Amino acid sequence: MIRIKLPYHLQNLAGTDAEVSIPNPENPTVLEVIRALESTYPTLRGVVIDNTTGKRRAKVRLFACKQDISHQEMSELLPEPVLTGEEPLLIVGAISGG
Repeated sequence: MIRIKLPYHLQNLAGTDAEVSIPNPENPTVLEVIRALESTYPTLRGVVIDNTTGKRRAKVRLFACKQDISHQEMSELLPEPVLTGEEPLLIVGAISGG
């Protein structure tokens, strides 16, 4: 199982707790894990990844094993500690403003 930590606004949207678990997809890329999350929680469709472009939304960041993986290719595999459930995948809303 892959553990995913959600920010408060996505918890509310999905109607879930701060951390959710999803089964490991066959091809555990960043994109496939987010798609599995969206499949489990349909209200999250298009929130993390734009449905039209298939790219991460600008105001969303992804972290795995204390590393910002937001700018890596969506086709890259997640690190082993995330795949084993030892570490969570973090979805974080970017903070901006002045």
